[in-house]
Amino acid sequence: MDWDDIVPKKPKTNAAVGDTLATLSVAELEARIAEFEREIERVKAELDAKRKHEAAASALFKK
Repeated sequence: MDWDDIVPKKPKTNAAVGDTLATLSVAELEARIAEFEREIERVKAELDAKRKHEAAASALFKK
């Protein structure tokens, strides 16, 4: 079995920071905004989880 078969593939995104926007339609721009908003929510959730973990570790080791 090949390594590529084992590791799940990340979904490819159409939106990247710094892309040229002038050639995109209104619908494409709206789709990009929605995609970035979903990514922001995902990052915020991970950040929240890491902050909670950090706080729990600090509370444990400061006793």
